[in-house]
Amino acid sequence: MNAASLSAMNLSIVPIEKPEAVNFILGQSHFIKTVEDIHEALVGAVPGIRFGLAFCEASGPALIRWTGTDDAMIELAQRNAQALAAGHSFILFLGEGFYPVNVLKTVQAVPEVCRIFCATANPTQVIMVETGQGRGILGVVDGLKSQGIEGEAEIAARKQLLRRFGYKF
Repeated sequence: MNAASLSAMNLSIVPIEKPEAVNFILGQSHFIKTVEDIHEALVGAVPGIRFGLAFCEASGPALIRWTGTDDAMIELAQRNAQALAAGHSFILFLGEGFYPVNVLKTVQAVPEVCRIFCATANPTQVIMVETGQGRGILGVVDGLKSQGIEGEAEIAARKQLLRRFGYKF
């Protein structure tokens, strides 16, 4: 490669397409074994979990590898992974009633997982870079721009919400 080809890159934004209430985890890992290991970790940690996982292979045939327990979540994962097409990235969609807070540490504990970009139900845009070699994720825009500082009423509402969900007592 010459210096000109090394410096050529394009930035783009890929929106994550999903129903509003669906949660997902976007991350990066380093090995094809990721698909089976995340699957096994999730079903071992949360009985009855519904999810779809897609992993963008970064070498060999460079396929999108996939697994899951819910057809709709699998289809979401496959479609979004295809839009991202970034080597060694994975996207995990959680079925209704399952939340990242319940599985995030489980996913992070999988030996192949290198990083988590986000875990959210918010509207999300993925900031991508593309070079002559391939595509990569630079970061994410997770949700909205902050609108101000919470006041006493918002503090009380936050605390009430966490208690209603059973996260605080």
